[in-house]
Amino acid sequence: MSEPGRTLPSRRTNTASDRLARAVRYAGRLTCWSLATGMTTAATDLVLEPQTTWWTALWPIPWYLTGLSLPLWAVLRAREKAAHQPDEDDDSPGHLEKAA
Repeated sequence: MSEPGRTLPSRRTNTASDRLARAVRYAGRLTCWSLATGMTTAATDLVLEPQTTWWTALWPIPWYLTGLSLPLWAVLRAREKAAHQPDEDDDSPGHLEKAA
């Protein structure tokens, strides 16, 4: 139990870096899953050679999704890395003491 007058945190606050990290994670998962699905559908098309009309329209879709999600992931990852970079123009004394 918590002390009287104090409440337990019901939800952690989402900072911008947390949201960006989550977006990078989801875009990476989308890239991996669409690539895996694309390889599976390509193998199915090669081995089983389905002759249905819907299959010819369906099997390239994961490859298109991979092509769209990969640049999305790259841009989000670059933004995430840039957000964690310290400023180069930081002339604070603590910064200089750490370097010495």
